[in-house]
Amino acid sequence: MRLNDPDQKTAAARRLRRDWLDGRLALDEATPVVPLPIPGRPARPQLVAPREVPRRGLGSEEGRAALVHAVAHIEFNAINLALDAVYRFRGLPRAFYDDWLRVADEEARHFTLLAGRLQAFGMRYGDLPAHNGLWEMAVRTADDWLLRMALVPRVLEARGLDVTPGMIERLRQAGDMETVAALEVILREEVGHVAIGSRWFAEACAQRGLEPEATFHELIREYAPGQVMGMLHREARLQAGFTANELDALEALAQERRAASGAE
Repeated sequence: MRLNDPDQKTAAARRLRRDWLDGRLALDEATPVVPLPIPGRPARPQLVAPREVPRRGLGSEEGRAALVHAVAHIEFNAINLALDAVYRFRGLPRAFYDDWLRVADEEARHFTLLAGRLQAFGMRYGDLPAHNGLWEMAVRTADDWLLRMALVPRVLEARGLDVTPGMIERLRQAGDMETVAALEVILREEVGHVAIGSRWFAEACAQRGLEPEATFHELIREYAPGQVMGMLHREARLQAGFTANELDALEALAQERRAASGAE
């Protein structure tokens, strides 16, 4: 059953984890895995290219609402991503499914926090356009759990660890302490989500006899070079399972891209 309504989806994701922990659910290894190019999601927001997503200063209520909407969209997509990992990747240890159902539960709670902030701004999720980058990467990595663990939690979601502290500081300066409180919860728990991706990426590499640091760097260059940008929040990324060597390599790649952009 495809759930498109955000309230229904968040409630179902949280209930799913409770049922799993209480032993009311079991893994279904027999049903074939099918492609899911479009997950359960509402008709809105309109999906546009990243450059077309509205960007406004945080000094205005309109700008703060746009930021909250953008983060809410990420969190809603993250529910689908976590549940897709549970559904799609079979034959893994029970701890894998424990972890990703936990992530789905927490992402649902994050979305609910942000939906409440949108309501305080007189808005609802879907009122502004958004981009589809997270789910597009899910589709690209649907055939290989090593790729999924490398490129979704450790690239796309890890970017949130870098940018959220700056958002929090600007919102604090604007006096929006309610949104600050929500983002502080999200940042703290997203470190744990990225750490889950790091742990299972390392496990996938170990199963295949691959060296994790070199493999990660190769995958970044092949699949997501444009996703490495700006300053890294090294402390948060170290807590989330990155090594210092990985962070040095990511910073070097970001510097290469900045130099190339300046030369163009």
